[in-house]
Amino acid sequence: MILVSELKAGSTIRLDNKLWRVLEIIRHAGSGQMQGFIELKLKDLEFGHFTDRRFKTTDKVEEVELKKKQMEYIYSTDEECVFMDPETYEQAGLSKNAIGKLEKFLSEGFRVTVELLNETPVAVQFPKIIEVKVASTGPGIKEAQDNTMKPAILENGLEILVPQFIETGDKIRVDTEKFKYIDRVTIKRI
Repeated sequence: MILVSELKAGSTIRLDNKLWRVLEIIRHAGSGQMQGFIELKLKDLEFGHFTDRRFKTTDKVEEVELKKKQMEYIYSTDEECVFMDPETYEQAGLSKNAIGKLEKFLSEGFRVTVELLNETPVAVQFPKIIEVKVASTGPGIKEAQDNTMKPAILENGLEILVPQFIETGDKIRVDTEKFKYIDRVTIKRI
């Protein structure tokens, strides 16, 4: 058990027999007769639901230590995504609910960090930035300002907004948390 005041963003805790990821910790100072409290923004690791919970600064919660292992994505079924340990070739499935929208970024051989509880996968840590190829986008408007965006469909089927100078076939960097364009990958020519 750990004091709520000692938690850090990214910690995993068990509440009501569910595993929760601590996304944000907001400390509210007390004033007068009102005691201070701590508000946690949490994400359910099994279904991906979000919630806020309030605790007294003296409350304790069960912190869960998850084992992290680099694994490769190999395929998906209707209910889960299957990952393989490249060293032992052991396979483990994780429900699509736990992965959420990030499933679109998975491609065969893609390496991610899988978090395990008693050798059972419970979550996946994606890189913050992923390089993806633009499958199709319309022509840019020559007179458009630099901040004007246009829709583009990526090779994984995801549609995002990109600047006018991006063309079909370009490789771009995408923020996996916000699903937003960051920049174009430049290829060094020798």
